[in-house]
Amino acid sequence: MWDPTLYQRYGDERSRPFFDLVARVGAEKPRAVVDLGCGPGALTAALARRWPGARVTGVDSSPEMIAEATGVIDAELGDVREWRPAPDVDVLVTNATLQWVPGHEDLLVRWAAQLPAGAWIAMQVPGNFDAPSHRALRELGAGYGLGEVLREAPVLDPAGYAALFGGAVDAWETTYLHLLPETGPDHPVLRWMEGTALRPVRAGLDDAAWQDFRGALAARLAAAYPARDGRVAFPFRRVFVVARTP
Repeated sequence: MWDPTLYQRYGDERSRPFFDLVARVGAEKPRAVVDLGCGPGALTAALARRWPGARVTGVDSSPEMIAEATGVIDAELGDVREWRPAPDVDVLVTNATLQWVPGHEDLLVRWAAQLPAGAWIAMQVPGNFDAPSHRALRELGAGYGLGEVLREAPVLDPAGYAALFGGAVDAWETTYLHLLPETGPDHPVLRWMEGTALRPVRAGLDDAAWQDFRGALAARLAAAYPARDGRVAFPFRRVFVVARTP
């Protein structure tokens, strides 16, 4: 299950990569735009404002996210692994979604082949799986039998993604430095991770084990990301690709 409230705790920080991504999409008058992994829908609504003449649709596998998005956008419940583009889809956006999908490289190749000529594919995935936060997550998770759900490197680097596409490709990476304020008893990076990376951990543990895990992770995060002047510096690497079909 996804919790839209937890996910949107750091909405400004999470939305910035989306806007950096779609700024590189040069489509002027697309017929249809699809956002795979639309979440609660606010960012998909920005696509509708940019291209008011297009049919803009959001797709997400989470009923909780779709319930939040309904009324904000045209949203559909669906699995990105099963999605097929309609003939008029000129822009495909997938933001912070494919890291959850093993084998998503094959999906990107298939989508590029199925989209019409000159269509745009824009994707962004987190690339911080070697950060102290995620190393601690994997090390602790292994002790709780969660090694299979906490993969070590579920994404490629920019060059790896660029090699998947045959047309024009723009691939890059950015490390954002998020300055997270201390706003309560919980460490800010722990609060961030509860909205995303900790979701499969919570799902795999009972209440008592979850509290133990959460406490142990909080101690490691406090050591890795100390607070200074009421803020915690949290570097976050992300990988971007904007490709155009031949």
